[in-house]
This record gives sequence, structure tokens and C-alpha cells, in this order.
Amino acid sequence: MHDVFSDIRSILKVDGTSIDNNVFRLHYKATVFVLIAASLLLTQSQYFGDPIDCIIEGVDQDVVDTYCWIHATYTHPSLTGGKVGHDVAHPGVAPSVSAEGHKHEVKHHKYYQWVTFFVVLQAIFFYVPRCLWKMAEGGKLKMLVTDLDSPIVDEEAKKQRKDLLVSFFILNFHRNNYYAIKYFVCELLNFVNVVGQIYFTNRFLGYEFTTWPSGDFHKFGGSGTKEVPTLSVSSHSTYSARKIFIFPLVLVHLGGSVDGRGSGVPCGYLGGAPVRKIMLRVRSSLTPSLTVDALSAKCQIGDCFLLYQLAKNMDPIIYREFLNELNHKLKKPNAF
Repeated sequence: MHDVFSDIRSILKVDGTSIDNNVFRLHYKATVFVLIAASLLLTQSQYFGDPIDCIIEGVDQDVVDTYCWIHATYTHPSLTGGKVGHDVAHPGVAPSVSAEGHKHEVKHHKYYQWVTFFVVLQAIFFYVPRCLWKMAEGGKLKMLVTDLDSPIVDEEAKKQRKDLLVSFFILNFHRNNYYAIKYFVCELLNFVNVVGQIYFTNRFLGYEFTTWPSGDFHKFGGSGTKEVPTLSVSSHSTYSARKIFIFPLVLVHLGGSVDGRGSGVPCGYLGGAPVRKIMLRVRSSLTPSLTVDALSAKCQIGDCFLLYQLAKNMDPIIYREFLNELNHKLKKPNAF
């Protein structure tokens, strides 16, 4: 199993510069890792067994397993509530024609053939907002915090980088709204993706978690007469899929609260100057409140968002010096 995970461990690697938040990372790191790992494990028969096992007498096991895998299995929806061992062999599994001659409704199941591909597709969709934000961000934050993320740095280099950052911020003051909006859109895409996944996963599974389906195998006797015995089908990929799909399904049901909490940053900035002031105060604990309040009063949404992002990646002491100097220069007439 160690070999299975060795190639995907890099997904969990922590980035040197944080351009998003923990909830955002939950989508493109933890969730993607679990889904990719699940898709790999589904291909490993030593962990989950053969993809499908069909129960029938008088036919070679490999032949009938291959037949069941290629052809659709089925259940009878009207018999899912039958008593196992008395009315039905398994929930929804019984002869197609009842003792009274009534033909039961048939529901076919083919999704188990595509489980691995579907799980990989889910992982891709969870990663899409990350790709979009990374392209939109363009390494801007990493460039801005170079040599400013550690307390142990040459004083001359620190002063030079800090002065450059102050100059950059003043030059682009009130021009950072588009930068923030792009991030908020990607946060929204995370939520839309999670909500959409519950619908498409449920639809993919036929709007229910199936258990033991059955199938018809066309067998011919020695005289050429056609026999159609019913097989009982045990699909290990189905059982594995049920467990695997629990993760995104649970994530979706928790998505409202989790994404709501993670969206606190975007909502906070959209909530007005008082809310942005509080958020900056929390991130700027070493900076005097008067300085933070003065800056937040001058800043627009994008400016506050960029300051918030810088606070996550800069050394707290250097960040305090940066805010003090920025506030001092913004007090000057025609500073921006």
C-alpha cells in the first residue's frame, strides 16, 4: 500500500507562500488526495478483491465474472423491502417472474464499471478552482513577500524590500479590487463544485446505494435448449464505491458550514469598513490599533484583502514595520 501512495504524497505538500485559506486547501489537497488514493486502491485487487463476483453453479467462475462485468446487473425496486432469506435472496434480488406469474419491474445498474473514472473526474473538479486562482494570482504574493517572511534577514536587504513593498502598495492603492474579486469567485466555485458533486454523485449511483444486484446468464444445455439462470452478483467495486463516495457526500452536507466559515474572509470584506477593520486588527496583533484603523479607513476591499494576505506570509515584526511606514506615507497629501 505504501507503493500506491508514494506518487501522490506531493499533493499534501505545504506551499511556502499561502495564497488561500485552510478551507480552500481542504478542497484541493485533502479531498483530491483521498479521491486519487481511492481511485488507485480500486485498481488494486489485493486490497479490495476482484471487481465483481457472480454466484452461479456449473459455469467457470472467470467466464461468468467477465460476463457480469460487461453486461448490466439489475434489481427489482418493488422487492427491496422484502425479507432477506424468505421473500428475496438479497434486497431487490429474486426471480423476475413471481409465483403468481407477475413480472417484476427491472432496474439495471452499470455504474460500477465507471467508478474509478468517475472518482478521478471528481478529483479534477475539486482541483479546478485552485488552478484558476493560481493562474489569476500569478505569483504576485510570493514576489511581494520575498525576504520578508523570516525574522533572520540582513537589515539592508530587509529595508530595501520593505521600501519596495511600500512603494508598490502606494502605486497600486485602490487598484487591487480585481485581485480580490478573482479570489472571491474561486471561493464561490469551491462551494458550487461541492454542491454540484452531491447531485451528480447521486445521479451516477442511480439515486440510491445498491447492494446485491442480479443478472441473467444465457446458458445452453446439451440438447441445445436455452437456460437462463439468475446470478447473484457481489460487486466489490460497488461496496468500495459506497465507502469512497461517503467522503464527498459528507463533505457536501458539511459544505454549508465549512464553506460558510471559509467564506468568512470574502464576506467580511464585502461587509463594509467596520468588518474589514476588525479582520485586519486580528491579523495585525502587533500593530497599534490606531494604525490599523487609519489604514482600514483609507483602504478599499482589494487593498484590505492584499494586506490580509501579506499578514499571513510576512514575519509579524516586519509586517508591523511595513504597516507603520505605509500609514505614515499615506498621511501625506497626494500620496496616491
